[in-house]
Amino acid sequence: MRRRKIVIFSFSKILIQLVIFLKCPRGEDGYTININQVEPGTSNQINKMVSAMSFYAYRLMVRSTENRVLNYRQLLHQYLFDMYAKIEAGRLLFIRLNQKKLRVDEYIHLKDAITNDSDPANHGKLVILPSTFSGCPRNMHEYAQDAITYGRHGGKPLLFITYTFNPNCKEMAQNQTNGQSKTDRHDLVARIFRQKVKNLMNVLVKGQVFGSVKYWLYSIEWQKSGLPHSHILIWLTNTLRLKQIDDIISAEIPTDKNLYNIVIKNMVHGPCGAFNSLSPCLKEGNCSKMHPRQFIKETQFATDGSPLYRRRKPKDGRQTATVKMKSDSVVIDNRWWIAPYSPLLLKMFDAHINAECCNSVKSIKYILKYVHKGSDQGVFTAHSSNNCIDKIFE
Repeated sequence: MRRRKIVIFSFSKILIQLVIFLKCPRGEDGYTININQVEPGTSNQINKMVSAMSFYAYRLMVRSTENRVLNYRQLLHQYLFDMYAKIEAGRLLFIRLNQKKLRVDEYIHLKDAITNDSDPANHGKLVILPSTFSGCPRNMHEYAQDAITYGRHGGKPLLFITYTFNPNCKEMAQNQTNGQSKTDRHDLVARIFRQKVKNLMNVLVKGQVFGSVKYWLYSIEWQKSGLPHSHILIWLTNTLRLKQIDDIISAEIPTDKNLYNIVIKNMVHGPCGAFNSLSPCLKEGNCSKMHPRQFIKETQFATDGSPLYRRRKPKDGRQTATVKMKSDSVVIDNRWWIAPYSPLLLKMFDAHINAECCNSVKSIKYILKYVHKGSDQGVFTAHSSNNCIDKIFE
């Protein structure tokens, strides 16, 4: 029997039936490019087409009736991954077919060709990825140049805040159904995290809880364990004085009961050192976060300009805490494992929010490190028979 290959276009409406057949048990059609939009009031079709992003966002919406897709658990992750790959393929196809509209002729493509290939003879037609395509080199370098502009006009940022999503927040518990765990709903994690970051930025910038904000910049990263976090840089209009730091940043175990519970739950580093020799922060037997610290009565700056936060002794009326480990409990004081935090932000968001007084422009490079690091992925090259440089393939 003669074999033949069956090629299915990535925007075929039957693709989803072949990839995840449980999603379409009755053979329902998936997304295709010729779905017309309708007017909300009259339900009349209009000439505009539904985008792949809008189509799958609609399929993932939480409704009063049960949405079967959201109950697929691990299969939901595969569905999201495949459909986003489909969305991105559509964007790349649009870019490839609309190079003239994107005015790629205005790009310095000859210089790019020489830089990339080191062969001036190989400067055929270029397929350019514009800076509007998220994650491409032009996009990342554009953000890096914006950040450098902030540093040139505003100097060093004054606050460095790291917000990590709390998977035990009440919003997660309220939206999980049918015995779902937190790892079953990455879509829910992403949505709630986005809303939390927007609220946090509104508190910092519009609420001016630390003073008038001149510039702000943040990046979002996803840990391999699945939790997203955001690194935020804040330039204040007025410079922070040494005595003002203790009013907005603390590195001590609080005496307030509610704040005490939040700090012990979210802001204790480790344990590490002699209590846990397998802690990932240990390098050559020493904690890379420089714990334990020294007792200090007042906040001061080190010789390199970094702040040494106030950490008072228990005999001065400060609190101690008991940290539970796998097989034992450890009593700690202000020297041990308390990450600097903002009491106000912790009470508002009940999550890990590390707040630091920043005194170096190196922090800009830190939050934009993926411009230099690249992605965790295999490296390969694709060669074409014609002398054409294609940024999408690269």
